[in-house]
Amino acid sequence: MSVKRYTPSPFLLLLLGFLSSAGVMAQQVTSTDFTEIRPKQNSPLSRFGLGDPIDQFHAAQAGMGGLRSTYQDAFHLNLLNPASLASLQATSFEIGLYARNSELSDVNGSANSWQGNIRYIALGFPLRNPINLNLDRQLNSWNGGMAFSLAPTTLVGYDLELQGNTDSELGPTSNRLKGTGGAYRFSWSTALRYRGLSGGVNVNYNFGKITNSRILAFDSIPQALATEFVEEFSLSGFNLGYGLQYAFNFTEVNETGQKVASGKRIILGVNGVLGANVNTEANLLSRRFSPVGTVVIQDTLRSEDGLEGSADLPASYNFGLAFEDVNRLYVGVEYGQQRYGNYTNDAQPETLADVTRLAAGIQYIPNIGSYNRYWKRVRYRAGVRLEDDPRTIGGEQARRNAVTVGVGLPIRLPRQQVSFLDLAVEYGKFGVPDVLDETYVQFTLGFSLNDNSWFFKRKLN
Repeated sequence: MSVKRYTPSPFLLLLLGFLSSAGVMAQQVTSTDFTEIRPKQNSPLSRFGLGDPIDQFHAAQAGMGGLRSTYQDAFHLNLLNPASLASLQATSFEIGLYARNSELSDVNGSANSWQGNIRYIALGFPLRNPINLNLDRQLNSWNGGMAFSLAPTTLVGYDLELQGNTDSELGPTSNRLKGTGGAYRFSWSTALRYRGLSGGVNVNYNFGKITNSRILAFDSIPQALATEFVEEFSLSGFNLGYGLQYAFNFTEVNETGQKVASGKRIILGVNGVLGANVNTEANLLSRRFSPVGTVVIQDTLRSEDGLEGSADLPASYNFGLAFEDVNRLYVGVEYGQQRYGNYTNDAQPETLADVTRLAAGIQYIPNIGSYNRYWKRVRYRAGVRLEDDPRTIGGEQARRNAVTVGVGLPIRLPRQQVSFLDLAVEYGKFGVPDVLDETYVQFTLGFSLNDNSWFFKRKLN
């Protein structure tokens, strides 16, 4: 007599617990004097909208120009197109880090800065274990996948000093602008596949807190009271993402005269996010204080808390085409739009512009089955991305142009599980030429730990 039971890997249970803990920690907020906060970056344009958008693709895609609509892999997650989850062959825990060096310049000079942080944490798994299918001699004509993820979506960080009115009776003034905060997204994703057609959805919970401050001071009279205006708002709410992928497999005739899959295929993909209305809550503060001296003088001019409102998050879509020689060559191109022209925010009213993007990428594996030549099993990647930014300077829309390279380094873990260390480097230019120029190099490091014992059916005799 045999008894069947399903036993998830203890290692993966630990990772799931860590993922849950990370979601809780991301929501913890500590209050402090805002004037003492140092932003994580110094990006003047992060003052507008919800801040600088943070790329949502993972390290493997980052090396291929950020492809999102057609990319599917048995051992990597593509959460931007949830349909790809139905192609997973192993449970994958992924964590990504990034570091960025920027050279920012305008007509007044230039400045160099470093920034970096965790980029994403995600756990995805197939709903039917491929080992079970082989043991039970079942066809893998249909499957499903599911994932949980946490990632920052925008980042606000700037610390600037601008010269103000020089014709004032009290002499020249200066404005100190400072901002910090950002938005996050926790997602539940699921997908189903039948033969070559896959479809999936993302249920996203968006949350975050952003603080902007402006301090007006009189430069020629240090003893004069300075005025600070602080705007702080938080957001929370859901939106939905979607994705479709269709893989058309080419066939060839084998030695017995039967048609079999040749390993080459064309992949069509569509993905996007539906527009959504989320809740906002704003706090406003105006005060005068003494910027110098040992005697602290503070006079609150205005204080309003709990101002409720809403914000309309933009809808987006991407569609692409890719050719793949499985485990050998992948080439893809895609086009997308994001409707930032429909963005509204009661807590911080602004006008943004629609954006378009074009991306292309390639991945090449010399010989995935090589036994004694490691570098032939490595995944080599390259790509390019051309995209608008929703923010404008002097009526001209900012833009980003970048080239990328990357590698996927396979790592053989116990029980013959193949995991990956993915590295990507992006070199690009951002901003409005001759007004605000940024030249940057961004490094992305991702770990993809795979285990196919999740939902593995064990037999006890």
